[in-house]
Amino acid sequence: MDVIAVVGRKGGIGKSTIAGNLAAELVAMGKSVLLLDADPQHSLVAWASLGDGVLARIVRKIEDGEPDYILSAVKRAKGVDIVVIDTPPGAPETSRAAMAVADLALLPCGPSRLDLLALKDALALALKVRGERKSKRPRVRFVPSKVVPNTVLGRMLTPELESMGKKVLGGITQRVGVAEAVDRGLTVGEFAQGSAGHLEFQELARAVMRILEKN
Repeated sequence: MDVIAVVGRKGGIGKSTIAGNLAAELVAMGKSVLLLDADPQHSLVAWASLGDGVLARIVRKIEDGEPDYILSAVKRAKGVDIVVIDTPPGAPETSRAAMAVADLALLPCGPSRLDLLALKDALALALKVRGERKSKRPRVRFVPSKVVPNTVLGRMLTPELESMGKKVLGGITQRVGVAEAVDRGLTVGEFAQGSAGHLEFQELARAVMRILEKN
């Protein structure tokens, strides 16, 4: 079983959107997936409740984002190929607990300067957890998020992330279709199969699987 933690120290960077759509694409690839909603706002649970899509079958709530509950939920996830954990922005202990059991940490980052500053905090926490584990796990990858094409900020985001010394996965563009899918309780792959937004998440899932298969 592999564990993926989606971590960010700032709200509004698309963490839950990435966690939900990534989990759905992993299911589409034939993987059994458990999606843990450890954000006290429980955005994933609310998203799943709006429809009858794949999220309704794979999301499980972690009450109040309690760190101890994350460990126990992962331990109970027998027979599952992949666990994806969506963490809250303002609770470093919850993020720390998720990364303590993760094989891969995905750190989304939006294009603003504030997003980049918060990313540095998330990266520092990930590296601290690796030191505590005396391990190269979790592997750390940046995910450009809410990218607006044809803007200076959008064009500069990936080079900015690369300058921080960690590998950068394909970006997720800010798209109306992704938001419309959420309104129907669906992932973008269910709502608009083959769309540009869907293809981005398919590529993200393939990149994630390549990393996990190397471990």
